[in-house]
Formats: sequence, structure tokens, C-alpha cells
Amino acid sequence: MSDCIKFRVPGKPEYIRVVRMGVSALACNVGFDVEAVDDIKLAVDEACKAITCHGANSWTNVYEVACEVYEDKMIISVSDLGDGRELEKQYRACKNCPQDGDFALILIKTLMNDVEIKGGSEEQKSIVMVKNK
Repeated sequence: MSDCIKFRVPGKPEYIRVVRMGVSALACNVGFDVEAVDDIKLAVDEACKAITCHGANSWTNVYEVACEVYEDKMIISVSDLGDGRELEKQYRACKNCPQDGDFALILIKTLMNDVEIKGGSEEQKSIVMVKNK
């Protein structure tokens, strides 16, 4: 049996920090060690950026971060729920987009035990990450 906690987040970059801190606090509370919490925090940060920014001309309007907590692992999915890319970027596009997005996925795969990318559509996609205790 697992517990599931979800965050539904406006696709603005200033909210990524909130999600990162919330997920890392959850990981700490369920018994992950400090190194694993740091890995989770960085992976979630990169996944949120990849879902909301890289490879697109605007921010997604809403995304969801779901955390399923088990005794031996945590499964985190970051999913674009938006009905298209509606919010204009308030910042310049990443200089190396979409290459930064590719680097983010390499980093996430290094930090987490298992990573799956779902949905090939540019409109909606999901990154599912597993961290074992």
C-alpha cells in the first residue's frame, strides 16, 4: 500500500522552487538519507524545468507532481496537464534549448534509480522517476 501526495502547479518558473522543497521535505519525512534527498530535489527541479520549459516557446499553463511513497521507494511523476502552451515566457528562452532538456534527462537518469519518459507529444508529456531507499 502506498501514500500519494500531489501538487498541481501553475507552469511559472517561480513555483519550481516550491515543488522542489515540498518533495524533498516529503522524502526526508519518509526516511530517505540526506544524499538521497539531495538527489531527489535536484531531479525534481530538472524534471519540472524539462516539462515546463525546454523545447517549447512558452511555459505550460499547469503541471502536476505526484509522489507515491512505499516502504522501499518513492515514485515521482511530473506531468504536463496543460491544454497547450498558453503562458508567454517572461524570460529569454534557454540559450541551449532543447539541448539543456537533453542534459537534464541525463542528469535525472544519473540521480534516480529508474526514469521513464511518457508521451511523445510536444503538447503533453510526463517524466516518471523512481528512487529506492
